[in-house]
Amino acid sequence: MTGSETASAPARARTTLAGVVDWNVAARTGAALVPAGPRTSRYSAEHAVAELAAASMRAEGPVREVSGLDDGSVVPDALIVDRPGWIRAAADSMAQLTGSGVGPGEKGKFVGKPAGLQAGAMLAFLSTAILGQYDPFSGPDGTLLLVAPNIMAVERALNVPPSDFRLWVCLHEVTHRVQFSSAPWIADYMRRNVKVLGEAGDEPLADMLARLVAAVKERRRGVEDPAGGVIGLLRATQAAPQREALDRLLMLGTLLEGHADHVMDAVGPAVVPSVAQIRAAFDQRRKRPANPIQRLLRALLGMDAKVAQYVRGKAFVDEVVETVGMEHFNTVWTDAETLPRTDEIGEPRRWVARVLG
Repeated sequence: MTGSETASAPARARTTLAGVVDWNVAARTGAALVPAGPRTSRYSAEHAVAELAAASMRAEGPVREVSGLDDGSVVPDALIVDRPGWIRAAADSMAQLTGSGVGPGEKGKFVGKPAGLQAGAMLAFLSTAILGQYDPFSGPDGTLLLVAPNIMAVERALNVPPSDFRLWVCLHEVTHRVQFSSAPWIADYMRRNVKVLGEAGDEPLADMLARLVAAVKERRRGVEDPAGGVIGLLRATQAAPQREALDRLLMLGTLLEGHADHVMDAVGPAVVPSVAQIRAAFDQRRKRPANPIQRLLRALLGMDAKVAQYVRGKAFVDEVVETVGMEHFNTVWTDAETLPRTDEIGEPRRWVARVLG
């Protein structure tokens, strides 16, 4: 959707995200609820922080060589954080992305606080699973976040060489940084679609319920839903403009994650000697059944759909690169029209035919 189309939304529409979530409350709540990371000595923790900082710089060269994306930009330092640090950064990023701070006309005592408490609990849970994240909405060059305690916990669980695993994680996250620096329009594209998601008209509740009932019937018939968990339920209740915006964001996320997974493996053993061992162990861990509570939380938060994004996205990138090469694949970063569509992400040949013709 272009900026002009976004601006032409009906005048009766209103932005529902502003003031809904108090992200300061969310950050404080998440930090209070988050469980401690793995036990480790101060020396080991400091060594991990130093090694991750160095690995994030070292990863830049291989990522740009493999991806073919090099805009010559200066490489900023990564921010190595603990779980509360990630929660604070994520809350700040969401506030900037959604514009959902409490405005001057919304000074009521409870405005945004209930949702802030709920968002904080969600961030506390997510903070135990996030290894790293590139935030394109903070600072002039974005911020690359690496969650040291989570990376240490996973490398121990997988029983893989720590130095290799830390560099492997950095390769994924640095790829995201390179994606956004090489195609700066992506950040604005995300903002525009998030804005559409936040627009709501005075639609009768009956219409929303009717769409939800129809979606439930489709699921029973086995019709695939591009989203899952709470996101899937939200999508089912949305009017066409919001649903289409969500689908565009989901397809973008699938591409970004799949491309990062492709690059982190394509660098090969010359850069990460145990890359094959790490990938095999990591994929096996993704498939491992969780306990009932974790399974429920994953379903509610749509985290299983997130895992599916990596798998589908990587398969798309793998096939296109194998078919036409990385240089032609990079046409995908041209603009919004060259991104894969919902019907193309599972059938890369359709994208090749439409975009590369």
